[in-house]
Amino acid sequence: MRIAIGADHAGYDLKQSIGSFLGKLEHEVIDLGTGSAGIPVDYPDFAEAVGLAIVEGRADRGIVVCGSGVGASVAANKIHGVRAGLCHDTYSAHQGVEHDDVNVLVLGSRVIGVELARELVQAFLRARFSNEERHKRRLGKVAALEEKY
Repeated sequence: MRIAIGADHAGYDLKQSIGSFLGKLEHEVIDLGTGSAGIPVDYPDFAEAVGLAIVEGRADRGIVVCGSGVGASVAANKIHGVRAGLCHDTYSAHQGVEHDDVNVLVLGSRVIGVELARELVQAFLRARFSNEERHKRRLGKVAALEEKY
């Protein structure tokens, strides 16, 4: 699977760890930055880069990391076609994909550690959208909101 990853300076170390982990799992990693923890950068830039990789078809799924995950989640969800979920537990990581067709996992590097991040990434990547009628109906309503506002 092609996975786009991005992070601000607060999420850099966790992004690097996740990227290495994904490589060991034989996923294609598309690292969209940042390249350092030492230079302050803005999370919306990396949420946008990952989101665009998804909607343009360059990646199958995305992962964005910032300090809390909240800002990156807000920013990623502004991109038409991105369904980003901030997850700090495995249930949400897989259920978000199964029910809500989440295509970007957002993590807070100041909230979780490396081992939990790996578990969340695996739950996210193993999950598939259920295609159940009730979930498709709800996603249709979400898409209508994107078009309406």
